[in-house]
Amino acid sequence: MTQNSSNQRPKIALFEPDIPQNTAAIIRTCSCLGAKLEIIEPCGFLISDKRFKRVVMDYMDEKDINFYQSAQMFFNEKQNERIILMTTKASVSYSKFKFQKNDTILFGRESAGVPEKIHKIVKNKLKIPMKNNKRSLNLASSVAIILAECLKQTKWT
Repeated sequence: MTQNSSNQRPKIALFEPDIPQNTAAIIRTCSCLGAKLEIIEPCGFLISDKRFKRVVMDYMDEKDINFYQSAQMFFNEKQNERIILMTTKASVSYSKFKFQKNDTILFGRESAGVPEKIHKIVKNKLKIPMKNNKRSLNLASSVAIILAECLKQTKWT
């Protein structure tokens, strides 16, 4: 898939990610599928972490990653953009939602999701339906599922 319009790309945003291997796998997914990645700091690891480097390999292109020093800076920058929060607390399935080409899809940190104040800020909240009594999918797997659906719906090429 070749991407030719950088301003109409889906964006994946990670809120304070804390597992280096997941973040590295998400960087690879975004790189391969042409999505922009946004990381809201602080991260629970250093980019120099050997576990991160082992998974990210040569897929990390910093021009395709925006770092925000805080959630407040992220939301200030996104005032005129649609943000979709992926959360196990949502009632709407991602498959029943109409994605748009320039959406920012926000994922919480692996250990704790996002704080309640962010739940209150974000209007659109979606979930990936799972079998009963299952807590959550791996973050990198969740990103791949949602990004694939977004790309499919928007016919992004």
